[in-house]
Amino acid sequence: MSPMSWNHVDDLIRALGDLRGQAARLDRWGRVLAARLQAGGRLLAAGNGGSAAEAQHLTAELVGRFDGDRKPFSAIALHADTSSLTAIGNDYGYDDVFARQVHAHGRPGDVLVLLSTSGRSENVLRAADAGIAVGASVWAMTGPGPNPLAERVDEAVCVSGATATVQEAHLVLVHLLCGAFEAALSTPDVRVVRAS
Repeated sequence: MSPMSWNHVDDLIRALGDLRGQAARLDRWGRVLAARLQAGGRLLAAGNGGSAAEAQHLTAELVGRFDGDRKPFSAIALHADTSSLTAIGNDYGYDDVFARQVHAHGRPGDVLVLLSTSGRSENVLRAADAGIAVGASVWAMTGPGPNPLAERVDEAVCVSGATATVQEAHLVLVHLLCGAFEAALSTPDVRVVRAS
C-alpha cells in the first residue's frame, strides 16, 4: 500500500476514535427515534452524493432490518424519489429539492436526519429550515465543525477529516444509530422524548 493509502487509514482510525465521544448522543438518538417511530412518526433523510447513499442506507435499515427481525418502520430517503427530485429541481431549482419534500412529508414528531460532508450544501441547509418549520427534530451528521448545518439543526455529530474519511465515519454512525434504535425497541418502557 502506498504511504498515501496508509495516511487514509490513519485518518479513519482517528475519526473512529472520536466517535466514542458521541456514544451517549447516539444512544439518546436511538431511544428518541424508537419512541417516535413506534408512535407513528417517520424518519426523513437526505444528503448529496455519497451522503445520499448513507441516507438511503439508514432508511433501508429502518424499513427492512438492521440486526434482528422486527416490524418495519416508516423511513424515506428524500433523494430516492427521482420523479419528485427532478420535477422540483426543474420547477423550483435544486436548492429546494429536499425542503419541498420535507414540507410535504414532515410533521411534528418526525425526525429529519441530514448528512453532509461539508455542512454547507444549500439544499441540505434549506431542508434543515423546513424540518424546523414543520416541527420535526432535525439532526445532522457532518464533516468538520463548526459549519452552517451543524449550527442550524437541533443536534449534530461533526466528524473531522477529509471527505472520504467523513463519509466512511458516517456509515459507522448510521450503524451505531441503528443499533441504538433496535436496542431501544427491546426496552419495555420507551417513551416519546424530545431530542433537543
